[in-house]
Amino acid sequence: METPLTQNISPGQAPPGLQAYERAGGYQALRKVLTSMTPQQVIDEVKASNLKGRGGAGFPTGVKWGFMPKDIPAPRYVVANADEMEPGTFKDRYLMEGDPHQLIEGMMIASYAMQADIAYVFLRGEYKRSAEAISRAIAEAYGAGYLGKNILGSNYQLNMYLHLSAGRYMCGEETGLLNALEGKRANPRAKPPFPPVSGLWGRPTTVNNVETLCNVPHIVNRGASWFQGLSRSSKDGGTKLYGASGKVRRPGLWELPMGTTVREILEEHAGGMREGVRFRGLLPGGASTDFLVEEHLDLPMDFNELQKVGSRMGTGTMIILDDQTCPVGMLWNLEHFFAQESCGWCTPCWSGLSWAEKILAAMEQGRGQQGDIEKLAFQTKFLAPGNTFCALAPGAAEPLQSGLKYFRDDFERHIREKRCPWR
Repeated sequence: METPLTQNISPGQAPPGLQAYERAGGYQALRKVLTSMTPQQVIDEVKASNLKGRGGAGFPTGVKWGFMPKDIPAPRYVVANADEMEPGTFKDRYLMEGDPHQLIEGMMIASYAMQADIAYVFLRGEYKRSAEAISRAIAEAYGAGYLGKNILGSNYQLNMYLHLSAGRYMCGEETGLLNALEGKRANPRAKPPFPPVSGLWGRPTTVNNVETLCNVPHIVNRGASWFQGLSRSSKDGGTKLYGASGKVRRPGLWELPMGTTVREILEEHAGGMREGVRFRGLLPGGASTDFLVEEHLDLPMDFNELQKVGSRMGTGTMIILDDQTCPVGMLWNLEHFFAQESCGWCTPCWSGLSWAEKILAAMEQGRGQQGDIEKLAFQTKFLAPGNTFCALAPGAAEPLQSGLKYFRDDFERHIREKRCPWR
């Protein structure tokens, strides 16, 4: 099946330039919206497609675009969130390095739909190859008249810029990103007001994930019904970039119909577990999702079904836990990351994550005590949604709370034996 996001991508090769992208149909969607569609028609088509945000939250994209007020004058902003810093979530760099014009065109259409006149690609600073590819694509787009004033002879104008992130996990949180883009510390903002009303420099702003935006040109070209037809899910349209890392035979990334089962991704595409190790569990969408175990393997990977068992799809990039890896050590590593990356804005986050990380470190180093498991369980409630300004701490609690549920015997053994059994 020819799939929309990756048809021009050849790993290890230079991304296609403007002419190659145009030969493959590139910028025809932009021409279509500028010549025959109103901004509201574009928003309605994206709504009808059931495209949901691919950054992890899964919020309907067309609905989000509709939040941008129509009566507030320029400047108005669209920002591509390319600050891909969560462990295990490396998918957007594949799109940016492999087909950067696809992202640029998606941003142009989104900007037109919301009548934004300035767009930013907010990119993780370590992504040097992505930065080179995006910089070249933006320059080529300006040279061809796709960016700037009177685009393709229309009255619409758009300027686009690449911004390299300061390199913190918090820079990927929507409002932390906006603060960082303004040159401030990447702390989250109190909401309301929400970014569509008061975002970048107090102006209307919409932030979308890279993979989300890359779907937009194909929806415009082929229609909402076609996009829905790519999916195996009744509520989520399109395809999805699914990934797997860990001790599998073929770690990687694959574009598959939305709703592909966990088992198919793990066993058919990732090739199953390596010889000598067995499957114990997985985090389905990066480090900030709840564990799934053997009983969940036949569930569809989409935004609805995984919620029914207490997890969520997140980014769809799975981190696999095997029977030769200590789950306590794995969680210590993850909570150490989250504790380091806390911006310090909320007491439950900076204090709670640090406390949880120290308890896990003590367990792993043979200093665990009776009551430590209960303290960790308390922390997961302390870090629950609604207790912090952003989702960093609640996300950090997800692997921990599910780890305590599915691997409690391992925690108890660490305390009982005063050592890590895997060392």
